[in-house]
Amino acid sequence: MNYQEIGNHSKVTEFILVGLSSHPTPQSILFWALMFLYTVTLVGNGVIIFLVAASSQLHTPMYFFLGNLSFLDLLFSTSAVPLIMVNSLKNFPTISYSSCFAQLAIRAFLALAECFLLAIMAYDRFVAISDPLRYNLVMSSQVCLLMALTAWMTAFTLTITPILLFPISFCGHNTVNHFSCEVQAIFKLLCSNTFSLEIMMMACAVISMPLPLIFILISYLFILRAVLRIRPTEARFKAFSTCGSHLTVVTIYFGTLIYIYVRPQTKKSQDGDKIVSIFYAAVTPMLNPLIYTLRNKDVKDALGRVTCGAKS
Repeated sequence: MNYQEIGNHSKVTEFILVGLSSHPTPQSILFWALMFLYTVTLVGNGVIIFLVAASSQLHTPMYFFLGNLSFLDLLFSTSAVPLIMVNSLKNFPTISYSSCFAQLAIRAFLALAECFLLAIMAYDRFVAISDPLRYNLVMSSQVCLLMALTAWMTAFTLTITPILLFPISFCGHNTVNHFSCEVQAIFKLLCSNTFSLEIMMMACAVISMPLPLIFILISYLFILRAVLRIRPTEARFKAFSTCGSHLTVVTIYFGTLIYIYVRPQTKKSQDGDKIVSIFYAAVTPMLNPLIYTLRNKDVKDALGRVTCGAKS
């Protein structure tokens, strides 16, 4: 059953998820595409985590945070993609209230943590370029660990606060116009008073997305100023090239977030957002290790040493 009778209202106990298509051929294509993307995500991020832990060359602040980023991407993809794959083969996939709410909270927590972690990585690049002589002192292992824990705990606090302060209830409609428990699609099904919750969520959203993005932009302005003071030109290019991978990841991640959550919502945009959400959940976590591997000599060297060691 989808409902439990409570007074004059029906309480929702499960949701029906509306996927991209109910036709077998598109469902099969989506399943195998997601299978490929998820496999590459697991392997790519797993390799990054292993290299950061195993290679002494990568025991630096930048790669410590990169390991955290890969771990986040691995968890985020796992929290969404397998369920989407299973549901893509069903005509009327359903998910229980508790499972939907858990997925919603976990994905929000991981997304917020990545916003803060990307801001911390920008600060790390700023210190490395603007004050290289004091870099190891400023970004000590204790400081890096504290900053990483702060990112994780702040994300957890911002996720759990609205849940504890403003209990919500669903009634009536239980059809979610999405292939997973996406916050915007779920929010439209609430029957409780949402004004206070909207204010709290807006405050959390401002803290979690615009503030880290502004911090990143300011950091790169200072980085650019520091780079322009470097002579000769070759050294200047080398200094700024260390930021290329991070800047690419920031552009893809925040660009996708802004496209999904900042644009005005219409029926047509909701259908298009399903495609973008797949990119956000499956493609972005896959791209991050590829970006850092292809553009980073240290990672490629560490991978080469591990590969050669395994062959010998």
